[in-house]
Amino acid sequence: MRIIVCVKQVPDTKDVRLDPETNTLAREGVESIMNPYDQHALEAAVALKEAQGGEVVVLTMGPPQAEDVLRQAIACGADRAVLVSDRAFAGSDTWATSYTLAKAVARQAPYDLVICGKQAIDGDTAQVGPGLAMRLNIPYATCIQKICSAAADGLVVERMMDDGYDVLSVGFPALLTVVKDINEPRVPSLKGKMKAKKAEITVLRAADIDAEPSSIGLAGSPTQVVKVFPPEPRGQRAVLTGTVDEQVAQLVDRLKPYLA
Repeated sequence: MRIIVCVKQVPDTKDVRLDPETNTLAREGVESIMNPYDQHALEAAVALKEAQGGEVVVLTMGPPQAEDVLRQAIACGADRAVLVSDRAFAGSDTWATSYTLAKAVARQAPYDLVICGKQAIDGDTAQVGPGLAMRLNIPYATCIQKICSAAADGLVVERMMDDGYDVLSVGFPALLTVVKDINEPRVPSLKGKMKAKKAEITVLRAADIDAEPSSIGLAGSPTQVVKVFPPEPRGQRAVLTGTVDEQVAQLVDRLKPYLA
């Protein structure tokens, strides 16, 4: 089984700031991590490889420093890593990103399965996974919470729903997006870290994947962020201090006028 895992390097949410001039995330001085949903995608792929045999290729699109998350993925069990990096990709929205990733994934063919996290915590669109599947012209299933069984020709999976879950049979090739309920990501071993440190990362530029200049970066992005701003505070706020009993008494006093 050949599995491709798409991951993304994102800013740690506890340090997120917005640049008021560019309306984009301010990444300078902010720690970057592997997108948490993608960690679960990676773990699902490695577990399948361990059970069924095969190869896990991890792929990311980003600046040169995104190599860090690829090495982290190798330390956790991935076999090879591909960095899709070119200044021409800057400013890509989800449409251009899915196009670029599809061109890069196609170069890794043949493959049986592509696994992505449900969404990235810096954008929260959940559009890239399905968009990538459509570009690759393969079936997909989103919000997968469990892989029930695996065979040479496909998987049986559970798709999380608001009122329970669906059981789906998915034939290869296919794409899955996974939620955090699917597993608990492993901690890299010392042996894995040593392997990751020595690993060669394949770097693909726009020309390497035959990307059309009009389909990547800002030129290929039909959506643009016009304005980003924090929501205006609503209503009055009060901070209660003291012991728990004192705070309860203060809260009761403040609520009495509304209960009369």
